[in-house]
Amino acid sequence: MKPYRDFADFLGEHFKGKVQKIAVNAGFTCPNRDGTKGRGGCTYCNNKSFNPGYCAPALSVAEQLEQGKAFFARKYPEMKYLAYFQAYTNTHSDDIDRLMTLYEEALAVDDVVGLIIGTRPDCMPQQLLDRLAALSAWVMVEYGAESAHDSTLERVNRCHTWADTADAVTRTHAAGLPTGLHLIMGLPGEDEAMMLETIDRVNELPVDTVKIHQLQLIRGTRLARDVEEGLYDIPRFTAEEYADLCVKLLHRLRSDIALERFVSQSPPELLIYPKWNLKNYQFTNLLHNRLKL
Repeated sequence: MKPYRDFADFLGEHFKGKVQKIAVNAGFTCPNRDGTKGRGGCTYCNNKSFNPGYCAPALSVAEQLEQGKAFFARKYPEMKYLAYFQAYTNTHSDDIDRLMTLYEEALAVDDVVGLIIGTRPDCMPQQLLDRLAALSAWVMVEYGAESAHDSTLERVNRCHTWADTADAVTRTHAAGLPTGLHLIMGLPGEDEAMMLETIDRVNELPVDTVKIHQLQLIRGTRLARDVEEGLYDIPRFTAEEYADLCVKLLHRLRSDIALERFVSQSPPELLIYPKWNLKNYQFTNLLHNRLKL
């Protein structure tokens, strides 16, 4: 028996058979990049660190999905797919009709059975939520919350607040859509007590899934420059220390919330810290062993 509810358990409640996410880059930007709310983006962010090779805005949404399908179908020919609008803020547009056209293009691709839309909690107008809820397809919204502490969000230039997160999650749940949160552990200025407090605040919301990962120091980001210049430092977890933190988070998290992941991996040429040299499954094994202690 697994020591917690994971994302496969969550998907198994909604779909029969194997379902795989395919990341899509629809060419969006972010409101804290384009001047709508700020400039420069989140201080830790370099989108090159997590976009797969087939995920390029030069290709249409349908073309990206077909390339992603070709990648996965060799191993699992009966696989179904979720179009994952991942890069940047995928609801950041005043033109809701344009957004719906992109989502519907994805749903028109053979074997695509649903959408996961990654966005910010301050970029979900009620009109868009209502139209997503009216689609005859499975739709999940994943909000980048990162932390429940407004001081941290300001420090890393998120340009939104925890109140924005609570509002967006509450409205999305009320619209009948599954809702996920993305959190980062080890943001500058946060200690363990603050990270655990974020979990407590998550527990108060109607959240279905959570993604957690360690802060990564990435070349070319403002965070990397700030740390190099000594403006502040960040927690320097060993893999074992981070696994111990995840055990505490798991014991704190509401048991019905599914955990999608605990770590993220960036290309070695971009990554400054941490260099654990562990695959995701290896870290998960380490975590499970610590849960048994």
